[in-house]
Amino acid sequence: MLLAAAVMCGSLMATAQMKVVRDSVQLQEVEVLATRATSNTPIAFSTVSKEQLAANNHGLDMPYLLSFTPGMLTTSDAGAGVGYTSMRVRGTDATRINVTLNDIPINDSESHSVFWVNTPDLASSLRDVQVQRGVGTSTNGSGAFGASVNMSSQASSLVPYSEVSGSYGSYNTNKEAVKFGTGLLGDHWVFDGRLSHISSDGYRDRATTSLFSYYAQAAYFNDKTQVKFISFGGKEDTYHAWDGISRSKLESNRKYNPNGEIKHNGVVTGFYDDQKDIYKQFHFQLLFDHIFNAQWKMKAALHYTDGYGFYQEYKNQRTLTEYSLEPFFVDGEKVKKSNLVRKKILDSGFGGGVFSIHYTGSRLASVLGGGFNKYSNNHHGQVIWVENYMGILEPDHEYYRNKGKKTDFNIYWKNNYAIWNGLSAYVDLQYRHINYTIKGINDKWDWTASPEHMQILDVDENFNFFNPKVGLNWQIDRKNRIYASWAVAQKEPTRNNYNDGPLTVHPKAEKLMDWEAGYEFKSRRFSAGVNLYYMKYKDQLVLNGKLNEIGELMAENVPDSYRCGIELMAGVKFTNWLRWDVNATFSRNIIKNYVGYVSDYDDNWEEMWTQTAIEKGNTTIAFSPSAIVNSVLQFNYKGFEAQLQSQYVSRQYLDNFESKEDSLDPYFVSNLNLAYSFRLPHTKKITAGVTIYNLFNKEYENNGYSQTAAIYTGGDKSNEPTLVSDPRFYPMAGINLLGHLTIQF
Repeated sequence: MLLAAAVMCGSLMATAQMKVVRDSVQLQEVEVLATRATSNTPIAFSTVSKEQLAANNHGLDMPYLLSFTPGMLTTSDAGAGVGYTSMRVRGTDATRINVTLNDIPINDSESHSVFWVNTPDLASSLRDVQVQRGVGTSTNGSGAFGASVNMSSQASSLVPYSEVSGSYGSYNTNKEAVKFGTGLLGDHWVFDGRLSHISSDGYRDRATTSLFSYYAQAAYFNDKTQVKFISFGGKEDTYHAWDGISRSKLESNRKYNPNGEIKHNGVVTGFYDDQKDIYKQFHFQLLFDHIFNAQWKMKAALHYTDGYGFYQEYKNQRTLTEYSLEPFFVDGEKVKKSNLVRKKILDSGFGGGVFSIHYTGSRLASVLGGGFNKYSNNHHGQVIWVENYMGILEPDHEYYRNKGKKTDFNIYWKNNYAIWNGLSAYVDLQYRHINYTIKGINDKWDWTASPEHMQILDVDENFNFFNPKVGLNWQIDRKNRIYASWAVAQKEPTRNNYNDGPLTVHPKAEKLMDWEAGYEFKSRRFSAGVNLYYMKYKDQLVLNGKLNEIGELMAENVPDSYRCGIELMAGVKFTNWLRWDVNATFSRNIIKNYVGYVSDYDDNWEEMWTQTAIEKGNTTIAFSPSAIVNSVLQFNYKGFEAQLQSQYVSRQYLDNFESKEDSLDPYFVSNLNLAYSFRLPHTKKITAGVTIYNLFNKEYENNGYSQTAAIYTGGDKSNEPTLVSDPRFYPMAGINLLGHLTIQF
């Protein structure tokens, strides 16, 4: 009913408003994005257009829509590309990828990640996405330590429209969406909206996902000014698929999901139904763009993001004191451990403003911009059930509560000066100040305290970063361009770096110096490019196997590491209906003089003692393949479209010991997208098609984690230890289909 009503409404608006649009001045929408790179910016970047997004946007999350840009990898814990997904670029993970929408930060201020599951189907409301590799240009929010993803919201359509789309396929994956726009009203106003639903059973057992989202946009235009109010967000409800499975389980039951296991005497007897993550997130943006004259423009924006949610976990045989619960007695025997269900709750708010002032002269293009943002997040945990508990269990027994606060201020000044005959110089200077505090009770029991108690958090850190960027760009002629740049980025630690590290020693900030140089050739039928990069890190935070005071993994600063590589790109337009694009990244990703740690166990795996330090020397950084190759072959003729996408990824190590046993095997995967577009009376366009993912049914894994230990035979530490690995993997779905239909009015 909702979809039918929206379609009818859109059709009526299209008819009613057509005359108004014809008689009105066709205003040009102002787009001022200060964090965008242009053809004169001496960095490596790729822009994914609205049309490219739409061609693949049938239900999978944003990382999968960008997965064929150079150096990018995607992960999906549920195995089918819906739910918790993430991206890596040049081997750097989500905590090091800066993401903005309309210059407004999207990364979570504490984790530094973007949880795309909280913004489902956002791609349906975007104009385009620019992926900058390396440090990139100065941006708002967390530091870009490998890439930045710069999104632009959809343009306001001056012509009324409506659109309804749906898809359905393997694993009960489905997506339904309706979009509409009023067109220009009263010569100044435009309203756009979208409602979407995405759900999937997931490839892995019980890895279900149910997502609802909306997008609403109201815009006012006059000759020189644009004001937009945008709100988007939704609700996610996912069953956990956070844990990987062993290599033996890959062979016997690839779909197995250990999350929610209920065990008795070590035997799995069932699964907890409510092992779920439920979160609501709502974004609000007020954008103001103004053109003063041909030389001067400005943009200002206010924003606020409200988030609230929780996840529940069934925990087997947990020590009760770790949850501030007293042991109890059964038949005179003291019970210290029991099965229980815990609930972790987040309540966050993030708001602030950004601005940019743009000057464009005959030789100089300059941008002065920045932002001020504040964030707070209340964290608390409850125990909502304990098996056979004989004591007094208060309803929703609370066992920890703490609050994180962050203030982030930055200002930057970007200049591009035309020196001579296509040669231009680029200077980009940024200052950033961060204050971050965490106060309260942590969710971890401090076994080292006397008397023992929950850990006390008392973090109050200030960071001041100066990040310069300089470069040269030479547009030799219409077809040829060369460029070179040097840039600095600095990044504060994440919340986990503090919470999981030693209580008495805080991690250092990380620093990156990035050298880039490239060449591009573009003609009507052929394009090619090469980009060389060397990214040198100081004090990069890595998981090295070391444990904190209570035996949990923590990240440590490593003094010296680097990533260097070459990115190759080429595109050939054979005819007007056949095109082939390829890109490849070949790299070395090294930690110098690496020292890793493994836990010591006896030969029965029953007792953990201390840790053994292993001096590895120079070693490959985890999750950093030496080769990534992408190919996209496109055919488009008289409404029929075919797209064959292929990706090869070389071996990835799960830790920094460079062990083949602890690694992801190389894989080559292809997707085939087929579609046909046509028109019927009273429609603008109808597109029907099917996408075949993993066309050749490759069994592969694109994520995992290491579990390496040192085993001492007979418990004698005077003997040489044997290193034993027991890694975990996230299997991806085999061949699967997703049919789709879109009707535009």
